[in-house]
Amino acid sequence: MDPYGEEAPLVDPSVFPEWIVQEDDNLLIVNKPGWLVCHPSKNGPMSSLVGVVAEHTGADKIHLVARLDRETSGLIIFAKRPSVARKFQMAIQQRIVKKDYLALLEGEFSETLHVDEPIARRKGGPVFVKSEVSYDRTSQTAVTDFVPIVSKNGYTLCHVIPETGRKHQIRVHAEHLNYKVVGDKIYGPDETLYIEFIENGWTERLEAALPIKRQALHCYRYVFEFPEGPITFSAPMHEDMLEFCRESMKLSDADVAAALEGL
Repeated sequence: MDPYGEEAPLVDPSVFPEWIVQEDDNLLIVNKPGWLVCHPSKNGPMSSLVGVVAEHTGADKIHLVARLDRETSGLIIFAKRPSVARKFQMAIQQRIVKKDYLALLEGEFSETLHVDEPIARRKGGPVFVKSEVSYDRTSQTAVTDFVPIVSKNGYTLCHVIPETGRKHQIRVHAEHLNYKVVGDKIYGPDETLYIEFIENGWTERLEAALPIKRQALHCYRYVFEFPEGPITFSAPMHEDMLEFCRESMKLSDADVAAALEGL
């Protein structure tokens, strides 16, 4: 079944162990694919990451420390104990954590782009969940650095460092710079693609408009700066983003690995 069809497939429990980055008595760290929602849906436990993790651990309660959008791949942290969840959640609230992303952006650039522009929910428009750079009284401070890793063939593989954690922040700031995230259905070439996808899944119109089936955004590293010492988690890009690097940017796996080595 197409994971980007009208309804995403259920997770195959035999595949789930391949997504596990680390597991111990306190934590379960998962490299989520870019087609799976975090929270339970009407289609049962195997339709969401939280449901799959509950099945995997057999725990009555599992604590999701921080979530990602459905189409953003990468690190998800689950805590198996309330005290552990509280420790990591407080670190996020106290901003003693660094969260790094990898993104594929439209266009080429060679210098770091620093964006310090407030964000608010857009008023009006066909997509209710869309935000924008705004100086409205409801706007919130948002700061993002876009550090180019490789620019080639009309695209840039980018290291993204959000200093704040606003909803859709990276995608809004990328749109503001006119270096949009590749495959973005809301902030990309036509926001009505998002409505079509929600209603019909992946269609011929989306195929013609988008070079990859989901937004090419990946949460690849967390660094928690605890007083007793840092704790770091990282997760490699998924195959769909690597395939885009090969096919559209004409980069070999060795090129990508070398480019990411210094991060």
